[in-house]
Amino acid sequence: MTVGSGQRWGSALDSVVVYAQGALCRRLARGAVPADGRVRVTGLPRSVDPGSLRARVLGASGGRVTEARVEVEAEPHGAGVPEGARHEVDRLSEAYAAARARRDRQQGLIEQVAGLRPVPPARKREDPHRRTPVDAWLELADFVDERLAVLHARLVELDAEVLRVEHEMDLAVDRLDRASTDAPSPHVGTTVCAVLTLDGTGDAEEVELELEYGVPGAVWVPTYRLTHRQGDGSGRLVLRASVAQRTGEDWTGVRIALATADLRRRTDLPALRSIRIGRRQSAPAPSGWREPPAGLADLFTGYAAAGPAPFRAGSAVGGSAGGAVALPVAAPAPVPAPGPPPPPSVGGSFTGPPQPGAAYGSAPEAFGGGRPAAPQAPGRPRGGGAAFTAPAAQATPAAAPPPPQAGPPQPSGAELDYAALVLSGPEEPGGRRGRLFPGSSFDAVAAEYRRRAEAVAALPLPEHAVRPRESAGSFDHRFDAAARADVPSDGTWHTVTVGEIPVGLRAEHLCVPSVEQTVYATLAVSNATDQALLAGPVEVTVDGDFLLTAALPTLAPGGVRRLGLGPAEGIRVTRRTHLKESTAGLRNNVTVLDHRVHVELANRLAGPATVEVHERVPVSSEPDVRIEERADWTAPDDGAAPERHAPGTRVWRVELPAGGTAAFEGGYEIRIPAGKALVDGNRRS
Repeated sequence: MTVGSGQRWGSALDSVVVYAQGALCRRLARGAVPADGRVRVTGLPRSVDPGSLRARVLGASGGRVTEARVEVEAEPHGAGVPEGARHEVDRLSEAYAAARARRDRQQGLIEQVAGLRPVPPARKREDPHRRTPVDAWLELADFVDERLAVLHARLVELDAEVLRVEHEMDLAVDRLDRASTDAPSPHVGTTVCAVLTLDGTGDAEEVELELEYGVPGAVWVPTYRLTHRQGDGSGRLVLRASVAQRTGEDWTGVRIALATADLRRRTDLPALRSIRIGRRQSAPAPSGWREPPAGLADLFTGYAAAGPAPFRAGSAVGGSAGGAVALPVAAPAPVPAPGPPPPPSVGGSFTGPPQPGAAYGSAPEAFGGGRPAAPQAPGRPRGGGAAFTAPAAQATPAAAPPPPQAGPPQPSGAELDYAALVLSGPEEPGGRRGRLFPGSSFDAVAAEYRRRAEAVAALPLPEHAVRPRESAGSFDHRFDAAARADVPSDGTWHTVTVGEIPVGLRAEHLCVPSVEQTVYATLAVSNATDQALLAGPVEVTVDGDFLLTAALPTLAPGGVRRLGLGPAEGIRVTRRTHLKESTAGLRNNVTVLDHRVHVELANRLAGPATVEVHERVPVSSEPDVRIEERADWTAPDDGAAPERHAPGTRVWRVELPAGGTAAFEGGYEIRIPAGKALVDGNRRS
């Protein structure tokens, strides 16, 4: 952590795009640019991903951002800062422990009093028999009863007090778990800011900046509310989203967009290497990387001979976690030879090759307890003629360097990411001293913030809810909310209204009497928009009355799916079957199975109803087994139907008026040759 100087600009969160897991936040800041062009934009959350920071100048000022990086500042709070919910939990925990101790002591007294027994004196052999003092026994029993009655009454009061304090402690713990994480630490105040370097702003009095950064700890699932009126062919489908976030900042009055894409998906392109036949050709040296200079280990000979440094009280600085972090001694870096400096890039990394004599890569400023490097002039690489600052003790240790290999060096992509390289100090092993390795510049407290934020991914989903990545398939969709919304950083579900989607509705009734003699009410929902409707719970309201909460399947643009509304008690269905077996053929070598199906429908509703009856006929893969249908049913058209049907499905559709009835006669005949029949194995149904 660092405490740096520079002009500070406040910022306001303007919009958030919530992905399947994680979010992309956009902040706006405005202010006057100082002469050196360096500003600090405050207000970033502690869980920010430092590698996702992007900044640009808005408007027609013509300026640009030449450097952008994330820094964390820590300052101890003064006395009297309230601790809020955590202090209440600690207080109730102590009260609960004291109440249990009092209850345990009372139980001990009860056990002592209940253990009182009359003990007669020891009798010698020559002593005569003595009469038992019954009155004393009874007095002792009365004393024990009276004392136990008082103690048990007190025990009941103590048990009630323990239950009361335990209930209050559970409520306080629940409030602490649900509290927003956008709250300062009671002991150390941390401020996350973006350090920017602006260039080319000219004589503009004020400049407006846009900051974009990614944060973990945000999830969402779609929910719907469907309003339908009987007899109407359209309906209102309101798309809502259940959003939960624990990013460390409250989203207050922001524009929210919802996306199904994966924020952490890979974006690197595959590279196919050529296969050469002939003489061996050396691979080209990678740009922007050079082997460390020879004799680097000799720089630390004196340091190793001096032995361990004595501990000094002023050599430690407190981090945000309350612990002291020792600052290692900075090792001098090789001074680069004169030459043209590499061009700078946004974020503090330099893509040009290093100068001769310099260590490979570039050293970023240290975070998490280290001191920042001295400000560099634009266009000059870091580390030239200055000492690098070693990382703090909390920095994530990098993997050990691989053994040297023959041939040209093959650095990984992490070794070419200059902003993420950390200079190893003299306390590191001999093979790492004075060399740059990929590492994390944030302390363990920031990692703990990100771990807590990512815990919302395990939040239980609402009923019928489906993750966006599971229902979106291979396509990504984005939904923009119509109005601004508030989502606190408490890790619980909050409902955000996105907008209204026009859909087509067709009320139908469906029954499969061969499986269940019950008629079900359905709504055929058609999506007339150019966006897919993801799977999720839908609250169905018919004629102003809430009906039920159902599961809406994924609905592609232009698609039609059927939504079940439950049994329709006003329509009755009855099914009867009859089977007749006979033989046919010249030698009666063909078994004929004649199936008859009779279905009756009765409409007891106040209005007309469209009923679709599903039946089935056998499907044979043997050409000698013939199936002849004798009915007026039809095969469903899977292209126009709301769902796909199994092979052999047959459909009757009928419009039943109020109080009307209908009857259907159907059947099929199966002809099985004698060579295809199983002896004593023909199934009759």
